[in-house]
Amino acid sequence: MINKVYGLLGLCSKAGKIVSGMDAVKNEFNRSKLKMLIVAEDASEKTKETIKFEADKKKVPVLVMGTIQKNSLAIGKENRAIIGIKDKNIAEGIKKIICGGEAFGQN
Repeated sequence: MINKVYGLLGLCSKAGKIVSGMDAVKNEFNRSKLKMLIVAEDASEKTKETIKFEADKKKVPVLVMGTIQKNSLAIGKENRAIIGIKDKNIAEGIKKIICGGEAFGQN
């Protein structure tokens, strides 16, 4: 299951539809282009709190999964605790894999 998510992240990265790192993600919050955030499980508590606070304000779903190393490898970068996804279809695809089929915004 997690390998499918990493595959989608790799595609998204190649398509230029992600941002990674705290500063880049915060800049995208200001542009309101983020559809989903992925935060590594081993990110610092301060990082998790900060990003969840910002995400709640903008109503962007946050998924805590993987490690910094594995998540970074999936997108071809190093040492990235936060990944922001700008593509709605990829975000919904990840949501379907993780949660079993329910798309964002549906009850």
